[in-house]
Amino acid sequence: MPLASAASDLSDLRDYALDWALVDVETSGLVPRRDRVLSVAVVTLDPDGRQTGEFSTLLDPGCDPGPVHVHGLTAERLHGAPVFEQVAERVGALLEGRVLVAHNAQFDYDFLAHEFARAGLRLPVARRLCTLALNRRVDPPTDDLRLGTLAAHYGVRQVKAHDALDDTRVLAGVLRASLREAAQLDLPLPLVACPPRQDPRFAPLPPKTPCAFRNPGRLAPGGPLVQGMKVAVTGETRTARADLVLRGVAAGLNMMTSVSRHTSALVTNEPAAGSGKARRARAEGVPVIDESAFLRLLGDVRPGISHEGAAAPDRVPTPRPVSAPDPVPAAEPVTASEPATAAEAVMAPEPATAPSPGLPAVPTPREPEPGEAAAGPASGRKRSAKPRGPLSGRRVLVLGGTHPDAVAARTRVVELGGAAAVNLSAGVTDVVVLDGGHADRRLPRITSLLLPTHDAAWLVAPVVTEAPGAKGRRAAAHVLPRGGVVDLPLPTRRERAHRWTVTASWAQQTACEIDVVAFVLDEDEQVSFDEDFVFYGAPENPGGTVRLLSDGPTEQTVSVDLATLPSSARKVVVAAAIDGSPAFGDVGALHIASGPGTSAAALAQATLDAATTERTMLLAEIYRRGQSWRLRAVGQGYDHGLGALARSYGVDVSD
Repeated sequence: MPLASAASDLSDLRDYALDWALVDVETSGLVPRRDRVLSVAVVTLDPDGRQTGEFSTLLDPGCDPGPVHVHGLTAERLHGAPVFEQVAERVGALLEGRVLVAHNAQFDYDFLAHEFARAGLRLPVARRLCTLALNRRVDPPTDDLRLGTLAAHYGVRQVKAHDALDDTRVLAGVLRASLREAAQLDLPLPLVACPPRQDPRFAPLPPKTPCAFRNPGRLAPGGPLVQGMKVAVTGETRTARADLVLRGVAAGLNMMTSVSRHTSALVTNEPAAGSGKARRARAEGVPVIDESAFLRLLGDVRPGISHEGAAAPDRVPTPRPVSAPDPVPAAEPVTASEPATAAEAVMAPEPATAPSPGLPAVPTPREPEPGEAAAGPASGRKRSAKPRGPLSGRRVLVLGGTHPDAVAARTRVVELGGAAAVNLSAGVTDVVVLDGGHADRRLPRITSLLLPTHDAAWLVAPVVTEAPGAKGRRAAAHVLPRGGVVDLPLPTRRERAHRWTVTASWAQQTACEIDVVAFVLDEDEQVSFDEDFVFYGAPENPGGTVRLLSDGPTEQTVSVDLATLPSSARKVVVAAAIDGSPAFGDVGALHIASGPGTSAAALAQATLDAATTERTMLLAEIYRRGQSWRLRAVGQGYDHGLGALARSYGVDVSD
């Protein structure tokens, strides 16, 4: 495939004729609700790609500028610069009526949204385009998708990295070139709608600390409370609910908002009440105590075992009462079955096609035998999870066919060592056309790109030919089958953070809405608190360790900071759910790619498409294994909706 030109003229790309506002910000940190913008630059382009405006300025953030070694902006250099409120209206005028464009656009958008909210103004952005997400679709033959790497690939001159104005000028060249590549592949742009955001949406999340102790089990009749016990409260209480919770937390208890089979005790003055927590406690045989007994037991809470394995001091101090306002009563959870723990789970390679009222066991591959390591970037040993074959290094797109036929074809591609694609990109090396595939609207484009096309018989004993533009392409990401496991490489000493991403994408012609979500789970496969459920309405957990990035209508990313996850977090589950009546059988394959950071090349990938009637699907798990982390491609679907899945992990949600 020919290299795109970075020429400024886009007049022949009428399908991409939009007004653009290219943005770059340098910031004091990585958390928009806490950190500040140090400099901002905006370059505007008309629909033909011609520059129509430019603005840049340093800003006085009123705080420490953070990593000076990255952006070079010292407090002395920023002294005397305007504050954001003084330039907000000018920046807003450049953004008004245009599509905001940035590399990792959600980062820049979120920082601007918070700055505009602090200034008491509306951020005038209705849509945004991420050039990182766009180039994931294009899939150029580069080692990674960082802005500097793409600039070199597209022939765009970069003068000074991490300078907001220069980065924005470079971004303009990358955008023009990327749009030409997208047009050659006939790719729809991954535009993201940006609904109005008001001040309450930007209120900082309250700090929450997971319980430091392991769950010792249930409260024994007449026995003491032990640090780490999971305790829930329901119904009316004489002491303010918030006060009870705070006193329990101070004593080392894990105060939960829902009841499951892992709950140690339920505190209620009305054990026969019909609340969801009381019903669930009765169904699970959870011990029930009243408020007076709970307060008495708080006076002598026994030491627990920390998540690191150390015993607590012999004496646990009695917590002092804390004054706190009564909280708004939370909705009671509806009973739902729990997911199986790792010890209970069984390998289940076949799709879950029968309706299931609860959660069947999550498929778990066997753990390595002594002396055997999981295959992956951190391991030099081979394992069955890393197939080798005639399609090794190839990326194959399957067109047409019935759902079972297409699934079988993609499964065969993986068996032969290849990667199964769900969309046309520059990385596709072969196309298999099944019955009905000749009517696919992408086939004329595939023909013009001179990509090799084959019928189903080719998958029996494929003979491969070199695809145009394949020379010099980076090594393909490690292909995982359903249930496959890979070790994640440990960070080097030079790395300040160890963020790992899981990006899910699906066919561009998909008509239904799909939401990617994440759950941060403890050793009981439960969230420590509801905010460890990360989804569109709450895209970041309180510690900022897990974030959801909306990269486009058919692509979403979960970012996990493995270095700062609390010791109580044993696993992060990434799932997808369909909003409405369609099922994943209507969607087809979902592709997941995982790598160290948003711009790095993926180190592992999997295509998951065994679903039929399921409306939720577990895509991947990142879980602890000793001192390291592993990634598992799951691919287990369920017929129930996202609410039931969330409740099964201990999230208190109402119907």
